[in-house]
Amino acid sequence: MSSVESRQSSAPAIPGQKGGPRFWCGSFALMSAMVFWFAAAHAQSGAAKDAPDKLLGTWLTDSGNLEIEIARCGEALCGKVTKVLANRSMSGSGEMVSADKRDPLGMTLLKDFKPSGEGEWSGEIYNRENAKTYSCKISLGTPDQLVLRPYVGLPLFGKTVIWTRVAATQTGHK
Repeated sequence: MSSVESRQSSAPAIPGQKGGPRFWCGSFALMSAMVFWFAAAHAQSGAAKDAPDKLLGTWLTDSGNLEIEIARCGEALCGKVTKVLANRSMSGSGEMVSADKRDPLGMTLLKDFKPSGEGEWSGEIYNRENAKTYSCKISLGTPDQLVLRPYVGLPLFGKTVIWTRVAATQTGHK
C-alpha cells in the first residue's frame, strides 16, 4: 500500500457521510461560504435601509449657485431647490444663460433616487442650463460630500461632480 493510500485509509469515515473526510471538508467549506455570504448580504440590506437618512439634508451644488434639499418622496429620494445663491455658469465663466427660463426656487432637480448598489442610488438629475434630464448615480464621498455622476447611456460616459453639505446653522435647520 502506498503512503497516499495509507493516509486516506487511516482517516476515519464519518458515519452516513459519502466520500470520507475530503468530501466532509469540502462541504464544510461550501457551507461556511454560504453562511458568510448570507451574513454579508443581510448586513448590507440593513445598511442600505439606514443609508438614505445620511443623504437627507441641504446640499450646495458644485457651481455654488443653489442649495438643494434632499428629502424622501414616497419610496424614493428627491431634491428641490430651496435657495438661489448665484447664477454662475458651470460650463464657462460669467453669468449663466439658462435654457430653462423658470425660476429655479422650488424646482425639482433630483428625482426617483432608489438604492442601486452598496451605498449608491440611481435616479435622474435635471440640468437647467440645457433643460435636459440625465440618468444619475449618487453616493456619499464623506459625510459632508455628495458624489454625483450624471450620464447618458452608461455611467462611464458621465462626469463626476461633488456637492457639499450645508451646515444646519446656515440653513436654519436643527
